Amino acid sequence: MGLLDHYRQFEEMDPKEVSAQLKREADERRRKALSTVDTLDLSATTWPEYPPSSVVGAITYMAQRGLHTYMEPAGELREEIAHRHGVAAERIVLGDGASQLLVAATQNLIRSDDQLVTPWPSYQLYPLMAREAGGEVVTAKGHSAKAILNAVTKKTRIVALCNPNDPSGELIGVDELAALLEALPDRVAVLLDEALRDFVTAEPLDATVGLCERHPRLLIFRSFSKAWGLAGLRCGYVIGGPGSETLLSTIGPPLGIGELTQAGVLEALRHASGVIAERTATVAEQRLRLRSELAALPLELGPPSEANLLWLAAEAVDGAELAGRLAQSGVIVRAGGTLGDPQRIRVAIQDNAASDRLLRALSVAL
Repeated sequence: MGLLDHYRQFEEMDPKEVSAQLKREADERRRKALSTVDTLDLSATTWPEYPPSSVVGAITYMAQRGLHTYMEPAGELREEIAHRHGVAAERIVLGDGASQLLVAATQNLIRSDDQLVTPWPSYQLYPLMAREAGGEVVTAKGHSAKAILNAVTKKTRIVALCNPNDPSGELIGVDELAALLEALPDRVAVLLDEALRDFVTAEPLDATVGLCERHPRLLIFRSFSKAWGLAGLRCGYVIGGPGSETLLSTIGPPLGIGELTQAGVLEALRHASGVIAERTATVAEQRLRLRSELAALPLELGPPSEANLLWLAAEAVDGAELAGRLAQSGVIVRAGGTLGDPQRIRVAIQDNAASDRLLRALSVAL
């Protein structure tokens, strides 16, 4: 069809019909354009890129050396982690991800009718692990020390605290956390899940580790799945204070973690720290940029995030609908219904190009 023929087709149509026809043509052009663009997945909390080649090389070398014998204890990796945090190796336990260690700690601490208190919305694992251990879940109305203390009862045995929080990115600072530990009854253990701690810029990476010295009922959980991008290796660890050794000895996997995992994580710790620093700096930069530019859209931004996450709500559009609209633009986010708030979506923060696409997709969706 030539240009003249293109316009002649509209001569016998009224303006509403012309407008509808043009919209259909524009939608079709947009659909075809989007079909050539890769989907951008912002639904996960893990870093989306492949690990450094040296990490893959270390795993490959270990695999080629032989998988026919039982693995060696993870002493070298545990010593490396302990050295980085300035704590005794006996106060470090490695596990199959932070989640395995959290579940094991809960099973050792909870008895029938004991309660686990956690802010909500938060990490979905906490209610599940409490119920599986035979305990009761009590949700605090907000991510703050005051809200947590208000939820504590005589039956409370555990406070499970995701910090910074998934999905909201909220952070309870080290001073507020110290005050919470002082105020809690001695019977209450605090499971501090810091899987997203690498993304924090408001305070030093290990600001909370010193609290273990004064509070042996505090256990700190870290992961190599998020900023380190090694989720497939399933490696996490827990740090305890003096006096926590007995509990720590009961929550690690009975046979330790695999040699391939040990090799990959050890290589990452020794030679990939610069890569991780670049990633976390990128997230911090994009976090500020997105919060500034999203303020111009009809969105409720929620509290400032210290994670690689944004927890957004749109006016007059629920989370599932907004997630669906973004998917039409090739941007995948997590609807908030299964995360504790159906009005919201959780969006992962990545690089500058990802932020550009998210902003364009939100402008179209809204």
